[in-house]
Amino acid sequence: MAVPANLLKDALALEATSRAELVDELLASLDQPDKAIDARWAEEAERRLDAYERGEMESVSVHEVLARYKTE
Repeated sequence: MAVPANLLKDALALEATSRAELVDELLASLDQPDKAIDARWAEEAERRLDAYERGEMESVSVHEVLARYKTE
């Protein structure tokens, strides 16, 4: 569904700060919490922490992770 031309025209006519606020509100409206997904992530985090504490999983520093993906 395309954005109505008049809506886009009106939005583009706003001052920069108002456009930024509009964008922020629109993006926030897309980020709706999902309790089921949040619960699954919490379970996964607990599973990983338990595995780490049992010595079944090693940690990697953020510097190591970033170095793996650094491109030059």
